[in-house]
Amino acid sequence: MNLIDQLRRDEGEVLSAYADHLGYLTIGVGVLIDKRKGGGITAEESAYLLANRIKSKEAELRAALPWFDQLDRIRQAALLNMAYQLGVEGLKGFPRMLAALRDGRWAEAEYQALDSVWAKEQTPARAKRVARQLASGEWQ
Repeated sequence: MNLIDQLRRDEGEVLSAYADHLGYLTIGVGVLIDKRKGGGITAEESAYLLANRIKSKEAELRAALPWFDQLDRIRQAALLNMAYQLGVEGLKGFPRMLAALRDGRWAEAEYQALDSVWAKEQTPARAKRVARQLASGEWQ
């Protein structure tokens, strides 16, 4: 037994937000995130979560798209941006865009990305930037 074991036992561990016994939003091992009670996470915790999620999405993309590593880093980042928002399964809903990327048809990849509900209704400004990044190979 150590402190971590004790805290996990006494606080419990929930891997999504939940209301604690007083009704305040909490996550993990008793981490108060409810703004009403002064909760939240630190910038360092946010940076860790972001880096961890990016690493996880990158591994998922490598497994789902065997040609992912053949893309330049900027186009990989565009796909990671999409996967971060839509999930890898959601990204796989763009088969024409993915085929164009695989084949190095950058303008076609941009067109296919923009010919979607994602671009037309969900997050058009983001979609336009990410699609342009796919086409240009430059940060947007």
